[in-house]
Amino acid sequence: MLAVALSAGACGGGLSGGRRAQYAIGFQGPLSGADQQFGLDAANGARTAVEQANRSGRLPFTLRLVTADDSGSARQAPSAAQTLIDNPDVIAVVGPLSSDAVRASEALYSQAGLLSVSPAATDPRLTGLGFVSFYRMAASDTVQGTATADYVAKALKSRKVFSLDDGSAYGTALSGAFEKELRTQGVAVTHDTVGPTRDYTVEAAKIISGNPDTVFYAGYHQEFAPLTGALRAGGFSGAVMSGDGATGDRFVTEAGAASAEGAYLIGPCGDPVGDPRAAGFVADYERVTGGVKPGTCSGEAYDATSAVVEALRALGPEAGRDAVTQTFASVDIQGVTRRVAFAPNGDIADTVVYVYQVRSGRRNLLGTTAALIGP
Repeated sequence: MLAVALSAGACGGGLSGGRRAQYAIGFQGPLSGADQQFGLDAANGARTAVEQANRSGRLPFTLRLVTADDSGSARQAPSAAQTLIDNPDVIAVVGPLSSDAVRASEALYSQAGLLSVSPAATDPRLTGLGFVSFYRMAASDTVQGTATADYVAKALKSRKVFSLDDGSAYGTALSGAFEKELRTQGVAVTHDTVGPTRDYTVEAAKIISGNPDTVFYAGYHQEFAPLTGALRAGGFSGAVMSGDGATGDRFVTEAGAASAEGAYLIGPCGDPVGDPRAAGFVADYERVTGGVKPGTCSGEAYDATSAVVEALRALGPEAGRDAVTQTFASVDIQGVTRRVAFAPNGDIADTVVYVYQVRSGRRNLLGTTAALIGP
């Protein structure tokens, strides 16, 4: 049940001269740069939730979305965050998306008492750094790695796995959790770390010589694509998979349909397209975007924004930032991607991990790891 905080706190829309209140919800993410499409997909999810809320007629205020571009980088993130903090109309923020941007922004948001809900950040450490106004929609890398290992061992029945990471903080955390769980389940694991490169011919030969039945890469699509190509060129016919750093459509584009065919992409972002329960969201999203379908984490950004709207609805037209942050902790709604409720540390309570497989040049949702493994 949503507990309504009594303190209005500082900042926020409020009423002015008898006019209907207006709140601004901020969005921080990569609206330029290499991850621009990821940011646009999420921003459009947030925009869809705002427009739905305004059309609903059940709110004593109106909403608008204010965006700040951080290019997905730690260097630009503080400036983007400060822009939203300095806007007195911004009552809460959806974002940042990347873990690096979260680490660079959240001290500012916490100091300002401004709620920040990330649709996609997965670094396990983020909810243990003392940020008082931070929540996230995505399962952490630890949860993802464990769930992926369960799927590999129990659904794919793999007995010999080669686990490769890119040496980044993200890659090592994900591969570490993945390998730990595999060993717990008696699966033989070989580990290697290779920094990002465009030529994985030597590494592919090394992997293939060990005759694994599954190869897992903890890194990003820019490297997973050439790695997959090198494995296929070398004759590897086993399962090839990666985590959320490669779950977008860009992996398929960069690898090519032939090399990408059959690859598994596993991560915390769902795909509402084709889900009958999300038909209303998909239709509204396409109306907002002029016919473009939801992309990676569009649904999570929509759900995060809807949860913010629910907190604002409970508080009414005089809410302030502190009150929104306090009230958000008790939000519990059913979203289009999952139940939206949070643990005391800000982690999402419903830690869903999704499995996709590339077929005929397209990502296809197979289901959640839990559903695919079964009882």
